[in-house]
Amino acid sequence: MSVDEPIPVIRDVDHGTAKLMPDVDRPRAWLLTVDGSPQSYVDLDDPTHLEFEYARRLAHVLELTGAPGTPLDVLHLGGGALTLPRFVAAVRPGSRQEVIEADGKLLELVAERLPLPAGSGIAVRRADARTALEAAPEASADVIVADVFGGARVPAHLTSVEYARAATRALRPGGRYAANLADSVPFTFLRSQVATLRAAFAHLCLIAEPAVLRGRRFGNAVLVASDDELPVDELARRTAADAFPARVEHGAPLERFVQGAAPVRDVDAVPSPEPPGGAFSIG
Repeated sequence: MSVDEPIPVIRDVDHGTAKLMPDVDRPRAWLLTVDGSPQSYVDLDDPTHLEFEYARRLAHVLELTGAPGTPLDVLHLGGGALTLPRFVAAVRPGSRQEVIEADGKLLELVAERLPLPAGSGIAVRRADARTALEAAPEASADVIVADVFGGARVPAHLTSVEYARAATRALRPGGRYAANLADSVPFTFLRSQVATLRAAFAHLCLIAEPAVLRGRRFGNAVLVASDDELPVDELARRTAADAFPARVEHGAPLERFVQGAAPVRDVDAVPSPEPPGGAFSIG
């Protein structure tokens, strides 16, 4: 069966049931879900098309790292259908990227149905994200992108100070860590993650839709950290211009947001909260 045929694919993978569903509006675009939770959206003809808002926000961070158009060394924790690695390969030719994904059967499905183009510079490996991060060479990455969900929750062992310090070790000076997280009021998890990354990095910002930050709904938030100044003004300009505008919190407002939250250690770590009422579920 050809990847061009718009027929849904359903397959059991290591961590649930995966579905690849074609987008009727884009001939070679596919939505990947696992147990009903959206994981990735990929357009094989246009890898720069990013359907999910959080993916566009992560892409802004990637685009604003280093000189425009120059290659990057990127470590992706969490693979899915390889949306952002494909994006980086398209906009930053020559980039070296390693993707870590724990679900081997999911990787097989993606390789079969949504194959990478030849010469993409993307290496995909089955491994636990924390184990791979701790084994990464020191100062080897310009950007670490963390988009790891077990079902709809970030695993506990990827939420601690020890994990964050492993990220600082793997990043080059001036490198950036960007994580896709999800939470809602009272933001117990998200506030703890800001406090945790603040214990390992000098500079942070938080990107989310105003409705999420105001507690009106459960949703994604991108947390960005670095040992160097972040381009918060340009990030704010770009995210405000997106189809679903977001706000960039940093400095004093972010300090107020995190006030009273403590960094999380391995012994106290818990997964991110379960989305209420299947907030992200499809089909």
